[in-house]
Amino acid sequence: MISLMDRPIHNEEPFGLQEAGKDPFALFKQWFAVATEADPNNAAVMTLATAFNNHPSARMVLLKEHGPNGFVFYTNFLSRKGRELEANPQAALTFWWAPAERQVRIEGRIEKISPEASDAYFSIRPRDSQLGAWVSAQSSEIEAPITLEAAQKKFGAHPIPRPCSWGGLRLIPERFEFWQGRASRLHDRIVFDRSDADWKITRLAP
Repeated sequence: MISLMDRPIHNEEPFGLQEAGKDPFALFKQWFAVATEADPNNAAVMTLATAFNNHPSARMVLLKEHGPNGFVFYTNFLSRKGRELEANPQAALTFWWAPAERQVRIEGRIEKISPEASDAYFSIRPRDSQLGAWVSAQSSEIEAPITLEAAQKKFGAHPIPRPCSWGGLRLIPERFEFWQGRASRLHDRIVFDRSDADWKITRLAP
């Protein structure tokens, strides 16, 4: 694993339209693999930005799945982000990979994944995480720390079903921006904008 102290200060290899290719999902997969090798514990951490009534909010969440169908994360649908996305299903993701000095920004619309897919993922979560999804009314005010005791008594040793208020959301990209740092601070920025079934690819000034 490459530590932050060992990372290259700046990228020397060129990154332009030719290196970016034509498929933003393929480029993301390539960059994500590099980030995961360098820092496997943090590569999937991403900022999720939402907005409601012209008020933006952002928080860190974990990427659980990515591919041509979009980018999947899981949450409580009744949390602040869940309620904001229900009211305004447009969001943005940001990945920052310090060891590679790379950033990826993705914008698009949000949709729920199928209940069956949410069930399948919930079934492989650690048992305490499953119990936590039942006892925490995420984002609501509480008077004391929450414990798992009540849920443990309720379910005992039985399998724990997925709460209907918890599940997966998928961001379907409409725009990607791939950023790579350069020593001159004339950083590389390549943008993919969806145009019907194709992608329009442009280079932006740093």
